[in-house]
Amino acid sequence: MTAQRRVEFVFDVACVFSYQMFTRYTRAARRFCARGGAVETALLPYRFRPDADPAGEPLYATHLRDRGEEAARAVQAATGFGAEDGLRVDFTRVVSTNTFEAHRLIARAAARGRGEAMAERLFRAYFTDGVNVADPGVLARLAAEVGVDAGPGGEEELHRELDRVRGLDFVRAGVPGFRFDGRRVLHGEQTEEALLAALTG
Repeated sequence: MTAQRRVEFVFDVACVFSYQMFTRYTRAARRFCARGGAVETALLPYRFRPDADPAGEPLYATHLRDRGEEAARAVQAATGFGAEDGLRVDFTRVVSTNTFEAHRLIARAAARGRGEAMAERLFRAYFTDGVNVADPGVLARLAAEVGVDAGPGGEEELHRELDRVRGLDFVRAGVPGFRFDGRRVLHGEQTEEALLAALTG
């Protein structure tokens, strides 16, 4: 196999389904490359709550305000999410926050060939570690773990990219989403096998 693929993945760091689909896609891409394929992954930023306070608050408080008590309690009780994918998601620890700076850090890392590693670390920080991924100190520490710089710059570029991504046709149908070679689109929950088939097909 010598196929070259370009995959666009649209996601938000604060979206647990994005975390799950990123994990499955990463594994599918590794299998594809092990068979002789090559893949370029473009990480497209999206924010579900662009006006969220960077100071952060417990996820329960956000859901209580936005969805009501029953829904908020149901999320907190969902202790097994992602276990089949090897993820450890703890909704009781999640700090709901603004993800602009997290996406800016991913863009900086991507320019250095470390975008996917940075995205994975930020997902894990948000859903497992229970830290505020808008906090500059947290971001600096996570960036250092991945081997990139969390310095300033790129804000205007990210605003333009967020606007561009929000206007894409395939994004309007739902997030998270994948577009393969500018044509085939997959949204919502997909199995690792379905993602691998999209890469190989």
